[in-house]
Amino acid sequence: MADPSCSARLIYRAIEPDEDEDFFLAIQQDQLGYRNSNLSISIPQGRASAKGYIKRVTENSMLGVVICLAAAETVDDETRANSATPAKPTPIGCIHLDGCRPNIAHHRFSDIGIHILPAYQGKGYGSEAIEWILEWAFVTAGLHRVSIQAFEYNNGAMRLYQRLGFKFEGAHKEMVWAQGRWWDDIHYGMLENDWRELHAQKKSSETNVPA
Repeated sequence: MADPSCSARLIYRAIEPDEDEDFFLAIQQDQLGYRNSNLSISIPQGRASAKGYIKRVTENSMLGVVICLAAAETVDDETRANSATPAKPTPIGCIHLDGCRPNIAHHRFSDIGIHILPAYQGKGYGSEAIEWILEWAFVTAGLHRVSIQAFEYNNGAMRLYQRLGFKFEGAHKEMVWAQGRWWDDIHYGMLENDWRELHAQKKSSETNVPA
């Protein structure tokens, strides 16, 4: 059985509030990422903001993990051979599923939140992490639907979510004020049966790849 806390290139570990404070500070200080994922007005972020982010994810999420790049991906062979201690995985992002209040948990839905540090964007790590958390959501947690959203100006995120199989479900029109104008808040969703069909197709294509 595959390790449930890993995917092809990534490791997903628990958030350690003290150890991870600098990392979450780096996430909060990514100005573009903050504007792309947060309705709060964009202002300089400090340690109090990082601690608040950690608190929200650890206390209010069904699942919240640090996305790490395996040491083998970040350390060359010579460095690894000369090192007295094993290299630690490198934190590159955070992904979480919002928790449901007990009185609505029977509806079995959640929303994904994800942030990848700028240096690691454009390498497919976001896609890999979302596919991992979708499997956790539908297989481990038994959810029926998972949602994700993007602001209208974040074209890359919208293309990614559609490519992963999320379906457009609607928009909150002109909800977001940014760059001197109004933008829509775009909502996507995926149902359990749709995910299972996509997952089966992916497994079938991987099995049929010529040796």
